[in-house]
Amino acid sequence: MVRVPAVAGRFYPEDKESLEEELNLMFPTVIEKTKAIGAIVPHAGYMYSGKVAGAVYARLLPKSTYIIISPNHTGVGSRFSLSEDLWQTPMGTVSINRELLDRISDEAGILEVDPTAHAAEHSIEVQLPFLQRISPGFDIVPLTVRIGNVPELKKIAESIAKAINDIEADAMIIASSDMSHYESRETTEYKDKIAIDRILDLDAEGLIKVVEEKNISMCGYIPSAIMLLCAKNLGAKTAELVEYSDSGYVSGETDQVVGYAGVIVS
Repeated sequence: MVRVPAVAGRFYPEDKESLEEELNLMFPTVIEKTKAIGAIVPHAGYMYSGKVAGAVYARLLPKSTYIIISPNHTGVGSRFSLSEDLWQTPMGTVSINRELLDRISDEAGILEVDPTAHAAEHSIEVQLPFLQRISPGFDIVPLTVRIGNVPELKKIAESIAKAINDIEADAMIIASSDMSHYESRETTEYKDKIAIDRILDLDAEGLIKVVEEKNISMCGYIPSAIMLLCAKNLGAKTAELVEYSDSGYVSGETDQVVGYAGVIVS
């Protein structure tokens, strides 16, 4: 089966030439690359968050496999949903790393293969053209998460790390997430800094706590927590905020913005 694009022509251009031209505008010229274990990358329309995403991807040394963990905006499907389908974009088709997917699934015991959770969900899809620009020939393990408790998230993270180590996979974990939604720029920056501080401390449980206690509308905080837990299991020591912005710098509207943070964990 092939998972066809759900937001091509809306979040990003639907033809290859226009998409490649837009991606070129979003990638800064970077000399130093980072051998990252994980990253947090936004997933809004490219006109809003593409430059933050490009700033992250421009820094990454390519990997063979990307485990992309996203929130489930639609509410459809299982709580922890894997996809076994090929993923199509205007730039070509992306395959699944079945060996790694199966090992993670077997080890975790709580993941389900559920294409319905992925069919209309945009937050993995929008990452793929960026990856196609930096990593020709890569494959993915797509996981979308609706809700979960800390023990479950730890189990998933441990399973990912163990699977990567067991088969010596050349893999990176990407958490797809925007930050605060539809508050003033002042409030957004204040709340997002609280969450980002926890991320930079590699404090997954602290991130979950502040997001829930401070009512921070970071849609991908659970995927980000899984990524942080997994990265620490794989030996991560530091996290760097590559770039931060919000939608108001494009729309001109500062009363209600969406925040975007790009983070590299290594």
